[in-house]
Amino acid sequence: MVSRLKYPEFWLLAIGASLIAIHLVLLWKANNSSLLGMTFLFWAALSSLIWEKRHSFNLESGIFSSFFGLSLIALLLIKSISLTSFGVFLYFYPVIFAIGLALVASGFKGLKQYKGELFILFFLSVPKLLPSSLIDISLLTAKFATLILWYTGFEVTRKGTLIYLPAGSVEVYHGCSGMELIFQLLGLALLFLLMFPQTWKQKILISFVAATLAFIVNGLRVALMAVLVAQGQMGVFDYWHDGDGSLVFSLIAVLLFGLFCWFSLGQSELRNKDTTESSK
Repeated sequence: MVSRLKYPEFWLLAIGASLIAIHLVLLWKANNSSLLGMTFLFWAALSSLIWEKRHSFNLESGIFSSFFGLSLIALLLIKSISLTSFGVFLYFYPVIFAIGLALVASGFKGLKQYKGELFILFFLSVPKLLPSSLIDISLLTAKFATLILWYTGFEVTRKGTLIYLPAGSVEVYHGCSGMELIFQLLGLALLFLLMFPQTWKQKILISFVAATLAFIVNGLRVALMAVLVAQGQMGVFDYWHDGDGSLVFSLIAVLLFGLFCWFSLGQSELRNKDTTESSK
């Protein structure tokens, strides 16, 4: 054990595992079930990806880059200890932590080794980085949810982002528009493409399917919210809106996307097999 302490890889692993654990605990304390589930999936997949590539990384860092990286990590720890409200900090935490650890490991010049992994973590924080007025699909989500309700036989009308049923109404705000879930599934799509390289056409298709699935699943969730409000079931509404029920919809979206990726991977292997056999 003592001999292992001499290797920088051991310290990088220890720091990384500790900061990931702190982040997950903070998410658990914040009672953000949806973000907790998705973040756990991101961290698990990225850790596996980094571990597989560990022998190919150039672990050489300078004094300034190491100091800057450690300063970022120290600021994260101080902020984590002194938190009074969680806010957007939990969304920015993964990117800041990853950049800090990458600087300690490989310096500024070595950051390009982790560009794919850093970009994936960016998808967790991008919904909070972009102004709501820049990408606001609330109206589109309201239209889609209204269409679902109309097709399923409800007497529904819409005015802007307000969805009206005979006994109640809901308004689709930016936070409920589905942008967060869309970016999270796009991050999973990028993660899949890093682990299993595809052609450009397949990359575009996989990204499109990820965004579309997230939008459709969130639209179904909004439609359900409207029905629950109209029926006066506010306790059930709170469960599906802010409680563990919100995690179920994220899980459904991830599972559907996972099935699509599994099918896409199987088709790719089939095509590669056919190409190999035809070339013999």
